[in-house]
Amino acid sequence: MSVNACSEASPTQTPLPAEAGGGKLRIVHCFRSPVGGIFRHVRDLCDAQRAAGHDVGIICDSTTGGDYEASLIAALEPSLSLGVRRTPMQRHIGIGDLTAARRAYHVVREMRPDVLHGHGAKGGVYARVFGTMMRMAGQRPARIYSPHGGSLHYAAETATGRVFFAIERLMDRFTDHILFVSDYEKRTFEQKVGKPRAPFSLVYNGLTPAEFEPVRTVGNAADFLYIGMMRDLKGPDLFIDALALTRDLLGRDLTAVMVGDGAGLEGYRRQADELGFGERIRFLPAMPAREAFGLARIMVVPSRAEAMPYIVLEALAAGRTLIATAVGGIPEVFGEASPALTEPDAGAIAGTMQRALDDERAFHAIMPPPEELRARFGADVMAKAIETVYRTSLPITR
Repeated sequence: MSVNACSEASPTQTPLPAEAGGGKLRIVHCFRSPVGGIFRHVRDLCDAQRAAGHDVGIICDSTTGGDYEASLIAALEPSLSLGVRRTPMQRHIGIGDLTAARRAYHVVREMRPDVLHGHGAKGGVYARVFGTMMRMAGQRPARIYSPHGGSLHYAAETATGRVFFAIERLMDRFTDHILFVSDYEKRTFEQKVGKPRAPFSLVYNGLTPAEFEPVRTVGNAADFLYIGMMRDLKGPDLFIDALALTRDLLGRDLTAVMVGDGAGLEGYRRQADELGFGERIRFLPAMPAREAFGLARIMVVPSRAEAMPYIVLEALAAGRTLIATAVGGIPEVFGEASPALTEPDAGAIAGTMQRALDDERAFHAIMPPPEELRARFGADVMAKAIETVYRTSLPITR
């Protein structure tokens, strides 16, 4: 994982020094749903920050996430000196959100953070509003925001998009630093919200050394693999349609494994049945990604929108063959011209799936080499850069 200062000169851009010094910090990560890439990112930061001697805690929603996520929280919680606090958080803005926000604010205030780091749209609003209220009450937390895509996925011309981008512009005034996970995310923020007033940096997501160990393919592996949340934004419907088109192009049956949970799961099961796949598509619940990687020879990430998805980095680091849509920060990993990239369209994905099956060895050879990935994406580099941002964002009066 690599750390970069943002590429454009800007009076608010903060260059990142090589080392972060200073004493112990009380760090609280605030986000809504303990699933997917945001939760993975927070877990990585928590591990690195507690190893560096900091007091770390989490506040997140209590109504989302399944058994797998609950097991991850249970494993993480004993190592966090500030604990894991879960409280209901609505996804969308509404009357009930006021009650949820009030409850969450009291929890955060009791944790007395030096750094309040909000992740995603809801976590970002909570962290900045709570941090500002705490400052008015005498506490002085640094207010850090990582969008992780979040509200930036909405179209600017929609009513929902206009509301969210207006909120983002308002919240910018109460932000001490914005951390973007890809250049795409930074550019999208500038296009839809405006150039940040707050200092900002680009810090890529990072992987641990163990994640660069290759994963072997099982003996009865399927042709294709999907791993992710079962919601249209991540493209499981595109994956199923593309698989059917590829089957028809090749004139033979294909098999797939789809791993993940979510509200749309039953709809995707019906879609697969209607297209005649039956048991040739296996649906499995969420599991550690490295356990799933070997279940098929070729993995597909068919997302309609992304920021910088961990699953792409994890799969490539594990030596897997990967097809991905050219959305968000994904081209920054592969290179803009990579033949492994495709449009988020079932026909385009199917064409790439067919080419991958035509010569699997040649297609695997176009994946980014592990040495390059290791040099650009490392969890230790990510954590060090983010700690530097924390320290430069602390109020001078501390």
